[in-house]
Amino acid sequence: MNGKHVMLIMAAALAAFLILACSGPEPLDYPETAKVDQVDDYFGTRVADPYRWLEDDQAEDVKQWVIAQNQVTDAYLAEIPFREAIRERIRETLNYPRYSQPFKVGEYYIFQKNDGLQDQSVYYIQKGLDGEAEVLIDPNTLSKDGTVRVGLAGISNDDRYLCISRSSGGSDWKEFRVMEIESRRELPDRINWIKFSGASFYKDGFFYSGYDEPEKGQELTAANRFNKVYFHKLGDPQEKDEVVFEDPDNPLRYIYAQVTDDEKFLLIYVSEGTHGNELYCRDLEDPRGVIRPLVKGFEHNYQVVENIGDRLLVQTDMDAPRGRLVLVDPASPAPEKWATFLAEGENVINSVSLAGNRVFVSVLKDASTRTFQYDLDGKKELEITYPTLGSAGGFYGRKSDTTLFYTFTSFMYPPTIFRYDVEAGKSEVFRKSEVKFNPDDFQVEQVFFSSKDGTKVPMFIVHKKDLPRNGENPTLLYAYGGFNASMTPYFSAANLVLLENGGVYAVANIRGGGEYGEEWHKAGMLLNKQNCFDDFIAAGEYLLAEKYTSSERLAMAGGSNGGLLVGAVMTQRPELFKVAFPAVGVMDMLRYHKFTVGWGWAVEYGSSDKEEHFRNLYAYSPLHNIKAGVSYPATLVTTADHDDRVVPAHSFKFIATLQEKHGGSNPVLISIETRSGHGSSNLTKAIDSLTDRWSFMFHNMNFKPKL
Repeated sequence: MNGKHVMLIMAAALAAFLILACSGPEPLDYPETAKVDQVDDYFGTRVADPYRWLEDDQAEDVKQWVIAQNQVTDAYLAEIPFREAIRERIRETLNYPRYSQPFKVGEYYIFQKNDGLQDQSVYYIQKGLDGEAEVLIDPNTLSKDGTVRVGLAGISNDDRYLCISRSSGGSDWKEFRVMEIESRRELPDRINWIKFSGASFYKDGFFYSGYDEPEKGQELTAANRFNKVYFHKLGDPQEKDEVVFEDPDNPLRYIYAQVTDDEKFLLIYVSEGTHGNELYCRDLEDPRGVIRPLVKGFEHNYQVVENIGDRLLVQTDMDAPRGRLVLVDPASPAPEKWATFLAEGENVINSVSLAGNRVFVSVLKDASTRTFQYDLDGKKELEITYPTLGSAGGFYGRKSDTTLFYTFTSFMYPPTIFRYDVEAGKSEVFRKSEVKFNPDDFQVEQVFFSSKDGTKVPMFIVHKKDLPRNGENPTLLYAYGGFNASMTPYFSAANLVLLENGGVYAVANIRGGGEYGEEWHKAGMLLNKQNCFDDFIAAGEYLLAEKYTSSERLAMAGGSNGGLLVGAVMTQRPELFKVAFPAVGVMDMLRYHKFTVGWGWAVEYGSSDKEEHFRNLYAYSPLHNIKAGVSYPATLVTTADHDDRVVPAHSFKFIATLQEKHGGSNPVLISIETRSGHGSSNLTKAIDSLTDRWSFMFHNMNFKPKL
């Protein structure tokens, strides 16, 4: 790339702006995107990659290309007449106080609150549940643009210290700091180059997992290698942190640590990707104790909930695809010696916690939560009753706590925090969201449709009660379908813009997720990935057949692995949808594993380094299946400059190819956020993104919303 290429890009962007300013939103003149002569050989198949240069997002010509693309997109969106009215309605629906569950730290409770439109939620602290709340940490004061995020990574077992994580501009990289709770004083500790790790306190410090400092300029793109577990002693500089566990012979592995509530055991987890792990243990009460393996191999998942005396309560899918709970003696860990705490049941185990000397097990029944309470001997005591079908999470705390909290939500039930009395087994509303809408105006259906191979797949459908089945309703279909992630009911105030205008919001629980356990997951991974796309296509066809909408009023959306889903489906069935929103998607399935933590997804997708998987990946890779002359849906690709999980090169190369080959009149655009990552880095950016989505969707459906 050279200066000539940059001039071509800027000239095209200026021409597009002038056309839009003078004659409305069409026709579009996309920025000129140069090609390079790059061809790769995969097992005898030659694959061209003419936009390889877009992978270097720090290069000046790529930065200029980003500016040019954003100019075209911004000019197009600015011409939509109801765009600002949509923005205002979104701000209205989001402008209500939102709280997190409080958690107990000694005599204090800590929680988050957002007054309504703050870019970041603020951490508060108060003595007891009736004390006066004081600001503990306000992330909004840490940067001018409100893109510094703060989280709590760990609490010392003597309740004296908090480990605070900071991230900037949407990146997954985090810095750890330490605060003394009583004085609110920050210690000098600064620990950097951390991803996907908490802080597990032990005595005068904590365990964490981190990486070596990346090369300058490669922080957001280079493969993350040689994850290690360290021990940090409070007050020491990071350079003195001790390496506790590493695996130098296998640089592409995740490693992280956990300490039990009573500081008796250190647990080490090792995985080659996002599925399957080994488990190691050290008895911290034994001065001569060493880290020993409990289970080896990566075929199954093992998660220690807590210890009950000298045994570990472990959640696993070994010999139980829907999950079970077992008790493991670290001194004699062979699987044949495990004791059953809770056998595999009809429904999949979704989450487990041990608090208040009880074990709380949440299962999914057709993608909705049911929660049961057990004593420490495994005897079921009761089921927690929820207001309706929905999602619940919480029941966390120390073994000695007598009051716990959980949050319940559903599509038409805003998140509500409940206070739970462990001994009495009773719940009461603690904090309720006051959203300005009437839930009685809407209804939620759960339907089951048949996929291509006859598999029954559930889908939630939300709409007004008096919705006419006339095939004209603007409809958004959403799914994820991967990594064992379950799409359970949730409330979204931003969706009210669609629902209030007679629209339909549908969530399909396609294969690849965890809604029905590991069998459901495996049916949508590796060589079975096409099942995900078939399920999603069948969901769209169901909405048409049942007259909820038509192809001219149907949109699809998904992010990350869901962005891959949208990209694949729009190349396989472009006529089925009018609008497509692939967000931060994995679009280049042949090279995804070469960036940041992409190598960890090979257990889910397979890798192009192996011929069998190359053939499979090449068959559905969104980037490689765009065909010249085909009319694709109106498409708004979204990504961000600080996305170091699914690097923006995926979206860059996808939209460049789509703009080159698209044969129809629908706009195919990209919006690239700055100072943002794998999701909007603050509320202002999130509102901007939602505004663009609804505006783009309604406009391309030729639908005028009433605002």
